[in-house]
Amino acid sequence: MASLWFGIVAVMIAAYAVLDGFDLGAGAVYLLAAKTNEERRRVLRAIGPVWDGNEVWLLAAGATLYFAFPRLYASSFSGFYLPLMIVLWLLILRGVGIEFRAHIDNRVWQDFFDVVFSVSSILLAVFFGAALGNVIRGVPLDATGYFFEPLWTSLKLSEHTGILDWYTALTGMVALVTLVAHGSYYIALKTDADLGRRARGFALLCWPVQFFLTFSTLVATYFIRPEIMNNYNRHRIGFLIPVVVVGCLAVMVWANPKGKETVAFVASSLYITFMLLGAAFALYPVVLPGRDHQYDLTIYNTAAGDHGLRVGLAWWTLAAVLAFGYFVFVYRMFRGKIKIQVEEGHS
Repeated sequence: MASLWFGIVAVMIAAYAVLDGFDLGAGAVYLLAAKTNEERRRVLRAIGPVWDGNEVWLLAAGATLYFAFPRLYASSFSGFYLPLMIVLWLLILRGVGIEFRAHIDNRVWQDFFDVVFSVSSILLAVFFGAALGNVIRGVPLDATGYFFEPLWTSLKLSEHTGILDWYTALTGMVALVTLVAHGSYYIALKTDADLGRRARGFALLCWPVQFFLTFSTLVATYFIRPEIMNNYNRHRIGFLIPVVVVGCLAVMVWANPKGKETVAFVASSLYITFMLLGAAFALYPVVLPGRDHQYDLTIYNTAAGDHGLRVGLAWWTLAAVLAFGYFVFVYRMFRGKIKIQVEEGHS
């Protein structure tokens, strides 16, 4: 039962990364891709019906983590307290930037909230990538199950690690470039004319950087944590995951120049999903590795009681069906290219 809930949490995190990922990516490239006020309104209209719903997956994943693995929740939220507060404020600022911009008909304030929206999106992408890097690298857990790390280090290759060090900065950059490309594919999918072409251009520029950083991160991960290959060596089917990742990169670079936005966006979504799946496969059954492996937090020493997990599965299944139905309805309702009517406002 604990393994099943490990898979459920992994799926929910992947769903958040894919769905809110294109929102974050659209925000990160927003100031560069959208040159005019009308184009910026089109980008915001593209994500407007779904961005807040997409963020629900983050809350749902956190709540599921709290329910299924309460000791992991307590340890990670204690050790990552400061970066979590930063992420919370960035989420607030991002929402403020989107909503206030639509209600203030003043170009100076609109430009200000555009910057707030874009900068907060960029920083969120970096922090989410750094968070994954911390989990993969491991944290200094002690016998009590808690830990502390400084927010940043000198970024040199050393044993002095922090929330932001050379490795987590690398994973943060991977996340940023990946989500910029992902968001650009989404903008190209939802818009046309110069804005759509510009978005495809940014995605094409991101591809070689994304390719290089992907393989650099894999090499760096093996360098700092060679045991990450244990599950792959025991279960050779796991090597299909990096094959799919490479295949997705190939499809993206093939589809984007041909104007196949849907194919490129789906490939980007699968790339993100399988990158996270690869990390989960490598870590299992560990949910938060320690520098000293005797203090690793696993699904076995952090999971809630078996009876509670069984009862919770029934309620989670009902909620998941309702949420899935809602998302299908919303995305079908707002499918197609975004059009801005002249009478809706000033260009």
